[in-house]
Amino acid sequence: MNLKRLISVLLIMTMIFVLGGCGATETNNAENQNAQEKGNELEDKVVIYSTHSEAMLELVATEFEKETGVDVEFINLKGELADRVRAEKENPQSDVMFGGASSIFMKLKAEDLFQAYEPSWGSSVDPLFKDAEDFWFGTIQTPVMLFYNTDLISAEDAPKDWSDLTKEAYKEQLVFRNALSSSARATYSSLLQKHEKSGNLEEGWKFMKAMDANTKQYYGSGSLMFQALGRQEAGISFATLSSIIDNKINNNMPLEVVDAQSGSPVITDGIAHIKNAKHPNAAKAFIDFTGSAKMQSMFANEFNRIPTHPEAIAASPEWMGEMEFKIMDVDWADLSGKESEWMQKWDTEIKDTNKDPK
Repeated sequence: MNLKRLISVLLIMTMIFVLGGCGATETNNAENQNAQEKGNELEDKVVIYSTHSEAMLELVATEFEKETGVDVEFINLKGELADRVRAEKENPQSDVMFGGASSIFMKLKAEDLFQAYEPSWGSSVDPLFKDAEDFWFGTIQTPVMLFYNTDLISAEDAPKDWSDLTKEAYKEQLVFRNALSSSARATYSSLLQKHEKSGNLEEGWKFMKAMDANTKQYYGSGSLMFQALGRQEAGISFATLSSIIDNKINNNMPLEVVDAQSGSPVITDGIAHIKNAKHPNAAKAFIDFTGSAKMQSMFANEFNRIPTHPEAIAASPEWMGEMEFKIMDVDWADLSGKESEWMQKWDTEIKDTNKDPK
């Protein structure tokens, strides 16, 4: 081979090598770019404001982090949740609101605090448990029911309806949650709405005052309230059905549920995407994950939370699928616009007004 031909061959080989290398480099760059884009689909963390227990939040955080790699920061705000979300409207510090009655979600939706988002499981949920415009979805259905300690009160002497709670026989026998509890707020407001629907809200306030006269104490903590019932300091209360069952089964408390004649309010416990959240993709992924049949059934089996997802109910404790009780007719949309005003009045003009000053 002459020198000229050898040089041509070398040049061709060099070009093939360079082009091949460039092609490989471009392919690797494309793969790396795709991988990077895939990694950037979710932000590195998501911030959750909630009313749920630390144990329940730890569970969902651990499972979500395991599946997505996204770090979950949660703050349990109980009755202060709505006010915190409202106060941060111009500069949201949370991405997801998880927990609280539907009436609260309706109120915050009206204040333009949520971003509409339909999760992957949204279509599986009954319209009763979600917003028609996709601003919030129910993950838990929460009946709030009367109950009593059977060591103190017989079935014959137990109340049959909410209206019985004003009877003289129950003086000092009632202990309740205060209005910081979202379930208590919803229940007190539902009882007032019953009277308003009949055209006499003033009678509702008289009822609340009479019930307060029989109330021994209000508690800011559900566990403290149940402890008081366990110590037989009082015999009658109301709470979410899951809490009653939990204390009856796990704490061996002698409790019996009352199927109130006028029905029990059923609160939809929701989840929503905070508007202008700093981690919007992670927020959507968290909502998709938390309301899935898998997680709802875990909440049911580990915390006695009743699912809204039909598939989750099928994989939940048997009593959840078999429960039957009368449901109170509550207009939650109407209640959302009145609850704050009513509870402010209850807290300042009704609660503890019958108690002697210490």
